[in-house]
Amino acid sequence: MKLTYFGTAAAEGFPAFFCNCEYCREARKKRGKNIRSRSQAMVNDDLLIDYPPDTYYHFAENGVEGDLIKYILITHSHNDHLHEKDMVYRADVFSHGRRVEEVRLLSGKGAYDKISALKAIKHIKPELIENYKRYELGEYTVTSLPAKHFKGDDARFYIIEQDKTILYAHDTGYFYDEVFDYFKKSEIVFDLISLDCTYVTLPVSDDSSHMGIENIRRVVKRLREIGSITDKTTVVINHFSHNGNPDHERLMEYVKEDGFVVSYDGMSVEI
Repeated sequence: MKLTYFGTAAAEGFPAFFCNCEYCREARKKRGKNIRSRSQAMVNDDLLIDYPPDTYYHFAENGVEGDLIKYILITHSHNDHLHEKDMVYRADVFSHGRRVEEVRLLSGKGAYDKISALKAIKHIKPELIENYKRYELGEYTVTSLPAKHFKGDDARFYIIEQDKTILYAHDTGYFYDEVFDYFKKSEIVFDLISLDCTYVTLPVSDDSSHMGIENIRRVVKRLREIGSITDKTTVVINHFSHNGNPDHERLMEYVKEDGFVVSYDGMSVEI
């Protein structure tokens, strides 16, 4: 099972569009792993997570054969995670010889309503799904969980199971107690967890809609206490705002003692 990170930044990217702060100036000089586009990932070559404005760039940069995608999971309706207007390019006039005719797209209500409002989308089937219910998507089993993010949007994050088990938790603050209770009751053990680190080292409340390194440490501690992660679990931090100074080398130094993996655009993790 392979997880590939196409984009690893928050909404403004890194360096940010119009920003002249020292962090963005440094990133423009260093480039490499410090250039971060908007958040998107893929499991293997057929399950896509989120659909930001950078999707075309991600596909071209990573050699993605988009017609092979069978499933799309959307976390929430914010534009940096759902740029639904570009989905019209799956229509017949733009895409020929598709090897997968129809894509199943799963989400909460905010994203579902946004996609359903576009009449021109063809060959993509939006589905409004329930939290804590397991959905069979071919070889995958997907479970949706409530994210602490955009109030009223029904934001989600996801458990993705195939031969291994992934928790992909972006965008969300510190998890709701009911989510931890679900993990404990189901006795699930993750092979990889990917956690929102928007604020990096900036202080942020556990009631916020994003996390930083200290919040992540608390999430990891609690997951370890209930048995949902072990010493064999890969912990990845991802989704960085420029305000937190996500210089790649500096990030690795911050979490060296934790053993966390710092994501970057184009990074693949085999589990």
